[in-house]
This record gives sequence, structure tokens and C-alpha cells, in this order.
Amino acid sequence: MLFDRRSAERLRVLVVEPRDLVAARLKTQLETLGHWVLGFARDGEEAVTAAERLQPSLILMDAKLPGRDGIDTARTILSARPVPIVLLTGYTGAELVRRAREAGVVAYLTSVDQRQLVSAISVALERFGESSILRREGSDPSEALVTGRLVDRAKKVLMARLGLSEAGAFQHILERKQSTRRSLRETTWTIIEAEEVLSRHDFARCLETIFNALRPNPKARTLSTRAARATALRTASPRAVGSMI
Repeated sequence: MLFDRRSAERLRVLVVEPRDLVAARLKTQLETLGHWVLGFARDGEEAVTAAERLQPSLILMDAKLPGRDGIDTARTILSARPVPIVLLTGYTGAELVRRAREAGVVAYLTSVDQRQLVSAISVALERFGESSILRREGSDPSEALVTGRLVDRAKKVLMARLGLSEAGAFQHILERKQSTRRSLRETTWTIIEAEEVLSRHDFARCLETIFNALRPNPKARTLSTRAARATALRTASPRAVGSMI
């Protein structure tokens, strides 16, 4: 796994939550997990000031804050210093996720439940690690955003085709990048393009043609179309499929 070391660290957490009971519950859960709650903020302005002063290694922030909302606050904090931010929200609609992603939010917490909190922190650390790699790929934030979307598409391909976890899929991409000496963007494109080839309806027919051409026995070419396609596809997976992507 890429980020096990960081997941095991004692995190220094800033909690941005206007509701006292929720903030207290988060503090208890975080401390039970071995993390250190540096302080609290109740609104966006306090959060920006506290983040600059305390330099947390993780921020838990409610989406609904007095004044500026949690997403705008996250954007301001991240413009000064990269830090993983988990957004607390009861609703993760497409528009909210789009805005949060563009602002730099890396994970979501939809319930103040310890199991969900553990999962959200793990996801946040993994995705923040990925974001750090993307930032090193190029200095232009817009380019990093585009590359990040390609990485997400490539990860979905690998998770579906090879049965990998999200972290495992990203590790696969990095290993392929290193072995081919390509950029991260070029590497993800090759995976996406390979998936497009594999998904075409005529892929099985192409494999059938190759299969029949290579058969030493001419009588084998009289195999039914269905049998030839099935044999070719079995031959092509999973190793051949894995080598393509």
C-alpha cells in the first residue's frame, strides 16, 4: 500500500464545526484513534486563521459554516498550504462534489460515526498522497486537475479489469509510469486507450482472426464463430488484458 505509513501516524487535526456537540464527539473519536486535536474553529474566518497558526496535518470541516461555506474556506486554506481536508456533509450531490473537488477537498464524512471516520481519514491520506504526486508532475494547477481526472478514469479501469483496490490501482499506474519512463498523463492515457480497445464490439472478432491464422491445423478454422471467440478471449485474459493496461 502506498500510504500505510502515513495512516499509522498520529495526526494533528483541526476541527472546523459550528455545532458544539458534533465537535465534541469528533474530538472524542479522534483521540480514541490516537490522533491529536489541535483546536477548533466555528466559521470560515476562524478556520483560515487557525490553519495558518496551527499547521495541522488533517482538517475536518463542516460544509455549512457561518459566512463563507466549507468549500470556499477549504479553497482559501489550500491556496496557502497543501493539507488533506475531509468535508463533513449530509449530502454528497454531484454539484457539491464538483465544487469540493475543484477546491481541493479529498474526502467526505456523511455521518459522525467512528467507522466512517476511520474510512474517511484513510481515503483522505491516500488521495492527498496522489495529489502531492500530481503537483510534482507540473506547476500549473489546471493541468494537475486534468491529469487528476485522467488518473481517476485509469484507476476505475484497473479496479474493474484487475480487481485492484483504489490504492493498488494507483500503485499500478506509478509502476507502469516508472517502467515506461512516461509522464503520469501519458501513462494514464495508455490505460484508458487500452480499455477503449478492449471494450469495442469487434475486439473478439479480431482475436478470432488472429487465433485462426495461427492455428497449425487448417480444420481448426472451421470452428464455430462462438467457440473461436470464446477460446480467443480466454487466451487473452487475464494476463494479456493486464499487459495491455
